[in-house]
Amino acid sequence: MSAGGPSPSGEAPVPKRLNVFERYLSLWVAICMAVGIFVGKMFPVAVDALRKMEFGTDSQINIPIAVLIWLMIYPMMLKVDFTSILGVRKKPKGLIVTLVVNWLVKPFSMALIGYLFFKHLFLPWIGPELADQYLAGTIILAAAPCTAMVFVWSYLTDGDPAYTLVQVSVNDLIMLVLFAPIVKFLVSGASSLHVPFMVLVYAVVFFIVIPLAAGVVSRAWLIRAKGNAWFEEFLAVLHPVTVIALLATLVCIFAFQADNITARSFHILLIAVPILIQVYFNSSLTYGLMQWLKVPHAVAAPGALIGASNFFELAVATAIALYGPGSGAALATVVGVLVEVPVMLSVCSVCNRTRHWFPAEAGD
Repeated sequence: MSAGGPSPSGEAPVPKRLNVFERYLSLWVAICMAVGIFVGKMFPVAVDALRKMEFGTDSQINIPIAVLIWLMIYPMMLKVDFTSILGVRKKPKGLIVTLVVNWLVKPFSMALIGYLFFKHLFLPWIGPELADQYLAGTIILAAAPCTAMVFVWSYLTDGDPAYTLVQVSVNDLIMLVLFAPIVKFLVSGASSLHVPFMVLVYAVVFFIVIPLAAGVVSRAWLIRAKGNAWFEEFLAVLHPVTVIALLATLVCIFAFQADNITARSFHILLIAVPILIQVYFNSSLTYGLMQWLKVPHAVAAPGALIGASNFFELAVATAIALYGPGSGAALATVVGVLVEVPVMLSVCSVCNRTRHWFPAEAGD
């Protein structure tokens, strides 16, 4: 896949490609799914013992998964430079569009689309109990804007890396405040499920506040003590840790859900339908608004990609914390992982093919 025009020197643009892990993420997820199901079926006693390891009675916050998710999220949070937010005053429109779609449109459109499909169109196949579970999972997924993979998608579309960092940083800060109330409001309103608000708060603390605080503090300390060059090398060293933790988390999740998945493989296809619809709807809306407001393509493309993708690590962890690792809600968030890469690559392709919609001289 190639993005961008000729370089200033007149040389042909260098094709931009994902690394092996990122390009074949859906394949790795499928492999983890197979391994997890195999482990869950062949070693049910051991898996059950892991499933019961929680931080407190009925907390639903699984210790092994929590540790693995910290290992995933901490390196991502190290990349976030909140001082860059100060410069957004010069180009506010792109950030405003991103925030409006992410927080005023995306979770609510997902609730509406999910309600239509799970509570009506798909109800004869899944039943009312699973309809509520799947609806809750998709809402949780939509309420968590993407953090890490956006940098990959931004790179593939020649996005402005500094502005992408601002968009991600502001979304992370807003998640601290709005994620729990939005999930509580929408899941309670659209389904019959009980949503224990304190469990949501615990999920935010465990999976956003702790790694975010650790990332901010250690980033500042490491840069001051070692310098920027050393810090960038350190991030590169940590990348395999993130990858391994993600894959191990998925193996655990699929092992915990082995019975659910084997009994409801058709449901995975059903769950994917509303997720795909809302992804393309929100990315199109964001991209269209950016074009209408004459926001530069280097800002518009990453904004559309943030509107399309999800912070699936947080979504999976929250669904597990609320309803358990074997729940339909957790399964719905995992389906988001399965469709993420191919869908996002298609959005990247559209953004690259429509670059001419955004005149080079357009200002923000």
